[in-house]
Amino acid sequence: MGSGGDVLIPPPCDYGPNLKLIPTNDQIKELQTILRDKNTSRSDFKFYADRLIRLVIEESLNQLPYSPIRVVTPTGANYDGLKYRSGNCGVSIVRSGEAMEQGLRDCCRSIRIGKILVESDAETHVARVVYARFPEDISRRQVLLMYPIMSTGNTVIQAVNVLKEHGVPENCIILSNLFCTPMAAKTIVSAFPEMKILTSELHPVAPNHFGQKYFGTD
Repeated sequence: MGSGGDVLIPPPCDYGPNLKLIPTNDQIKELQTILRDKNTSRSDFKFYADRLIRLVIEESLNQLPYSPIRVVTPTGANYDGLKYRSGNCGVSIVRSGEAMEQGLRDCCRSIRIGKILVESDAETHVARVVYARFPEDISRRQVLLMYPIMSTGNTVIQAVNVLKEHGVPENCIILSNLFCTPMAAKTIVSAFPEMKILTSELHPVAPNHFGQKYFGTD
């Protein structure tokens, strides 16, 4: 798969079975294009970012475990369907990850959402966690970790380490992401091979202006 001029990007299968791209179509490519365009206004950016976030969140929810259930319809017929297993929650990596919270709430009514703040040292660029707030029983939950832009993967590594320190099994974490570089993907899957990663795009250039543009701080 080629992208970014003459840059060749390894296909998702080269990163192992737990990295997944949402199914690509012209609508998604248009959303990605609008978000990368320097001429996009802030109001348009936020509108189309929310659309892409919703698509990524919905596909992330498909990665959660489901259980079979039989319900009775209003006409008295039986219907064999599915329901989420109990114990899901979201965790956003502050601040850009907070942009994805409403998309999750729109899909999962009353879902609990925790937060992690990771900061990088100005001189060493080493990432460290300075704040974390989770549901008390997070170790028994499936966790959707939300972070829209991954350039190096260092911030996500610190966040996942904190979740694991709180007892969350690696295979119970689903990372929901919009844009990911091949370097970040390789870093994350090497560090956490049992964690699922869902993104809309692998590209060597990440739109690192996302948080500033979305929240109007640029």
